Amino acid sequence: MDQTVSPSPSKAPLLTIPRWEFIAITAGLMALNALAIDIMLVALQQIGMSLAVEDENARQLVVTAYVIGFGVMQLVFGPISDRYGRRIPLLVGLGVYVVAAFACAFAPSFTILLVMRFVQGLGAAATRVIAVSLVRDVYGGRAMAEVMSLVFMVFMVIPVIAPGIGQFIMLFSDWPMIFVFIGVMSLAFTIWTGLRLPETLPLSQRRPFTAKVILEAFRIVLTERVAICYTIAMTAVFGALFGFINSAQQVYVGIYDVGEMFPLYFALVAGLMAVSSFLNARMVGRFGMRRLAHGALLGFLAVTALSFGLSLLGPIPFWLFLTLFAIAMMQFAWIGANYNALAMEPLGHVAGTASSVQGFLQTVGGGVVGALIGQAFDGTVAPLAGGYFFAALIALVMTLIAEKGRLFRSQNAPV
Repeated sequence: MDQTVSPSPSKAPLLTIPRWEFIAITAGLMALNALAIDIMLVALQQIGMSLAVEDENARQLVVTAYVIGFGVMQLVFGPISDRYGRRIPLLVGLGVYVVAAFACAFAPSFTILLVMRFVQGLGAAATRVIAVSLVRDVYGGRAMAEVMSLVFMVFMVIPVIAPGIGQFIMLFSDWPMIFVFIGVMSLAFTIWTGLRLPETLPLSQRRPFTAKVILEAFRIVLTERVAICYTIAMTAVFGALFGFINSAQQVYVGIYDVGEMFPLYFALVAGLMAVSSFLNARMVGRFGMRRLAHGALLGFLAVTALSFGLSLLGPIPFWLFLTLFAIAMMQFAWIGANYNALAMEPLGHVAGTASSVQGFLQTVGGGVVGALIGQAFDGTVAPLAGGYFFAALIALVMTLIAEKGRLFRSQNAPV
């Protein structure tokens, strides 16, 4: 028989759904964001041609507009979810996401499309903030890291299949049908969530929705050394990831001329990330978040340094580029789940606001960095490789500050 989620005392009431379903819903909330980005990467060229966008790099704004809206609105959904609970703000955000997805399908111009993508990002912000808050309401410590790894694993399945779905849709239709597909899928998920997900934030733990209380929560988040340093580290790494997403089609198709094999190579890397996240979930209870995450970061730094150095010497053969990139992204999967858990661990009493501030910094900051990397595309992989390397350096510096110069600390050692 499936076991229901048993939270730590005083964190959240006993959930009335099985643990697997709670993880599935939480992962689905995160996956909606990947779906909104990855499924249309194969369509950016057609969107640009259909809506008369001459600048090839400008087509990347279809991704950037969504990411900026997604990041900004997290600052609102966090405090609201701390005051009114998780369910109502989540369902409102999902409703906005669904409506905007359908509206994108009928956008008459590139400008209107970007506006609707921004609005879609606004609604999607609820899914990221509240997904993390749900997990933090129910779990703590290594258990939270394990669940976040499982959530991240499911989240990474979407990039495996999304470009292929987009490619399949475009075999029989045009790019607007991709948005119709997103709208239908997100509507079905919204209904499931509305029917099954219970409230995880007790009335006794809700915070008043006043400027004073919100500013105090922001102060707590921004002045907690471990939390803010791990958040900035993740912002840098996410910036590199967004840089790749923005320029993925140009790299795979423009430089390496893989043509219709683009979704397959994209899926290969994402699939390896999903496997890596699963391994992290199985190992984190034994080795701890810090040991796994810090080791992965050092490996990430070494691989990206090699990639950047090779890119400066000349063209990198496709097999070597794909191998190094896949190794780096497998390590990224360990960094992502564990760093998010480490950033949230000291902030359970303001989980909603903490998640919103961290999500805002990671998404908007990462989106801006990613846009800069994407716009720097010059027909080579050097800007992308350099972006990954310098992001890894920044993440290492912030990690050392968070840990007072000591990596691989045991879980219970003082910070």
